[in-house]
Amino acid sequence: MVRLQRTLRTAVEFKGRGLHSGELVNVRVLPAPQDTGIEFIRTDLPDALPIPAHIRFHSNKDRRTHLERGGAGVDTVEHLLAVCSGIHIDNLRVEMSGSEMPGLDGSGQTLVDLFEQSGAVEQRAKKHIFRVEQPIFVREGNATLVALPAEHPGLTLQYIASFADPEVEGGSYQVDVTPDRFAKEIAPARTFCLASEVDALRAAGLGKGATRENTVVLGDSQTVLRMPGEPVRHKMLDLLGDLHLLGAELHAHVIATRSGHKTNAEFVRRLADVMEAEETGGLIRRDTGLDIREVMRMLPHRYPFLLIDRVIEIDGYQRAVAIKNVSINEPFFGGHFPEKPLMPGVLQLEAMAQLAGVLLLRKLEHTGKLAVLWSIDKVKLRAAVEPGDQLRIEVETVRMKGELAQVKGKGLVAGRVVCEAILTFTMVES
Repeated sequence: MVRLQRTLRTAVEFKGRGLHSGELVNVRVLPAPQDTGIEFIRTDLPDALPIPAHIRFHSNKDRRTHLERGGAGVDTVEHLLAVCSGIHIDNLRVEMSGSEMPGLDGSGQTLVDLFEQSGAVEQRAKKHIFRVEQPIFVREGNATLVALPAEHPGLTLQYIASFADPEVEGGSYQVDVTPDRFAKEIAPARTFCLASEVDALRAAGLGKGATRENTVVLGDSQTVLRMPGEPVRHKMLDLLGDLHLLGAELHAHVIATRSGHKTNAEFVRRLADVMEAEETGGLIRRDTGLDIREVMRMLPHRYPFLLIDRVIEIDGYQRAVAIKNVSINEPFFGGHFPEKPLMPGVLQLEAMAQLAGVLLLRKLEHTGKLAVLWSIDKVKLRAAVEPGDQLRIEVETVRMKGELAQVKGKGLVAGRVVCEAILTFTMVES
C-alpha cells in the first residue's frame, strides 16, 4: 500500500486558551513542502528554531505531549498531531504565539472541521510507511503497549482502560483507523480527568484552561458524555497523536492497556529503534556523520579516554548523535566492578561532553580552541550500562553566546534513556 504525502490547500487560523496553562495563544497553520513533516514555530520567541514533531525532540511532561528544541518548547500538541495522522495530513508549518496549543473543545473535532474546510492537496513524494513484522512491546507498571503485525494494510488501535477510582467504569474500544472512522469515532472525544483528581491538578498548576465544555469530569454527576466510551476514545486520540512522533505511518495492530503520554513515548522510541535497524541493517550513519579518524582530528582525547566511536549525525551547530560500543575490554571494568561490570556514570557524562565538544568545535570562530567543561546540571543516571550495550549519545545546543555554550545531552540504550544532563562549556585557546 502506497500513498502520496499531503498538505493543506490553504492556511488555517484559530486561537484559544491552553487546557493546562490557560494562556491565550494564536495559531496559524500553513501548508509546507513535501518531506517537511509537522513542525512548530514559536513566533513569540525571536530566532526560535522550528521544532519537528519527532520523538527526538520529545520530553516528558505530566498529562501532555511536550516537544523542545534549543530552549523553545511547545505543549499539548497531541490533538493536532492525532488529526494529522487520522486524516492524512503530513506536512505543515504550525506557528504559535505561545507555548501551549489551544485546547479548543478538548477534542480533535474543531481541527478536523478546519482542515476539511481548507482541503488537502497531494504532493509528489511517497509517505514513509513502517510495517511491523514481529511483536514489539513496552511495559511500565500497569501500562502496556504492544504492536503486532497487521492483518491488513493500515493501523488498528485497541485501547483497554481502567481507572484508579473504582466507581468510574473503564472499558475498551477498537477501530481500524481510516480518515472517515477517525473523524466520526475518535476525533470528537474530549479530554477528561477524574473528579478525585481536580484539586490535585489545580494545586499542581494544571487545568487552568479547563471548563465543563472542553473537559469531561468522570465521577461527577453533572457530566454528560458526548458519545459512548468517550474517555477510552480520547485515550486513543492521545495515543494516535503520540504515534505521529515516529516519523512514519505505522501499519500494525496496536493494543494499549492503561497507557499515558510517558509510556506512549517510550513505545514510539522502541518502534523507532526497530524501524531504523530494519531499514539500515543495524547502525545508522547519516551523510553528516564522522568516523573515528575525523573525530580524533577534532578532539584531543586518546585511549583510554576517547569515549565516542562514531558520530552518526550532525545538524549544523544544533544537534549531534554518536555511539559508544561498550566492550568488556574497557579498562574501567576491571575495577568497576569485578563481579558486576558497570560503566561509571561519570564516564557516560564524559562521552556526552566529548560529543558536545565535536558539535561546538565545528563553528568557525572556535577553530583551534578547546571546549572545557565548566559545569554540569540536572544530572540523572537512570539505568545501568553494561558490557555489550551500545550507548547512543544525543546532544543539542541550548544556547551559545561568546565563549560560553550550554548543551543538553542524554544517553540511550535500546531506546531507553540511561543518563541525561545539561553541560556548560567555555571555549579556551588550545
